[in-house]
Amino acid sequence: MKRFTYAAASDVAAAVGWGGKGAFIAGGTNLLDLMKEGVARPEHVMDINALALHDIEPSESGGLMLGALARNAATAHHPLVQEQYPLLSAAILSGASPQIRNMATDGGNLLQRTRCYYFYDTGTPCNKRQPGSGCSAIGNLARQHAILGASTECIATHPSDMCVALAALDAVVHVESLGGRRSIPFLEFHRLPGDQPDVDNTLMPGELITHIELPPAPDFVEHCAYLKIRERASYAFALVSVAAALHIDDGGRIAEARIALGGVAHKPWRLPDVERLLHGKRPDRAAFSEAGSALIAGAQAQGSALGSNAFKIPMAQRAVVRALEMAMAKHTSLLPGRAKKGQAL
Repeated sequence: MKRFTYAAASDVAAAVGWGGKGAFIAGGTNLLDLMKEGVARPEHVMDINALALHDIEPSESGGLMLGALARNAATAHHPLVQEQYPLLSAAILSGASPQIRNMATDGGNLLQRTRCYYFYDTGTPCNKRQPGSGCSAIGNLARQHAILGASTECIATHPSDMCVALAALDAVVHVESLGGRRSIPFLEFHRLPGDQPDVDNTLMPGELITHIELPPAPDFVEHCAYLKIRERASYAFALVSVAAALHIDDGGRIAEARIALGGVAHKPWRLPDVERLLHGKRPDRAAFSEAGSALIAGAQAQGSALGSNAFKIPMAQRAVVRALEMAMAKHTSLLPGRAKKGQAL
């Protein structure tokens, strides 16, 4: 590991006054792995665990404010999250392991980097790790890689489960820096790789995430589900995941829909125009299938003949249908990635 200097901030002003010349650390569940592997090599590390950003409280708008340092486990099990945002609770509990969720922070979850094996292998070219060196995943083993929004520079995917639910819930990320405070709509926080795959998000240098705001979402409490399809039932990243929520009107039709995909792109994949296709329709398999097909329109398989992720295209379409059916059936407690007896993906 490269030598680095360490300091601890006592308040937000001290943290942002540092100027961001290095890396912030809280739970460290991703950063420390990256440093040990030689992928991240910060010269300075600023510990922010002492900042007063651990609380989860109602917001002035009637939603919820998640402190950036609230632990994932505390968030998932918080009574207000479970009552008002069960979709978020289910998504968090489907990720990582209990030990990691106890350490990982909500703000850090947004900033975790891809788990692309070529990104972690410093002996192979990777544009995300070293811009201009090439992408080793393209044309090779790419089962875990993107089918949507990829570029000729990078086909990595974002690994978070929590972020998929936050995208569906229209969360807002609040940040602070020497330049002041600003709010970033969640759909604008992460970015597609384009020709800058090393840039994961729209944070400016020195900006610190302070809170994640959840707007009121009472209409999505009753009918929501998080579905995660993965290669094993525990401690595995998604091949495809879906955060689905429906608002059903008094006539039994869809008044509003939210659908976000994980495991398929460089960021959580959500298309509001596709969601509007469901408005006014009966919540049945035909409508859900139409939405699923529209959501993955333009998807492209990656990888070699032996390592192709072509299977993810039909899997994603079917996962959307299944997640929406789970939401209608109120099966929010169904274990992620587990089908009921007789139910096929």
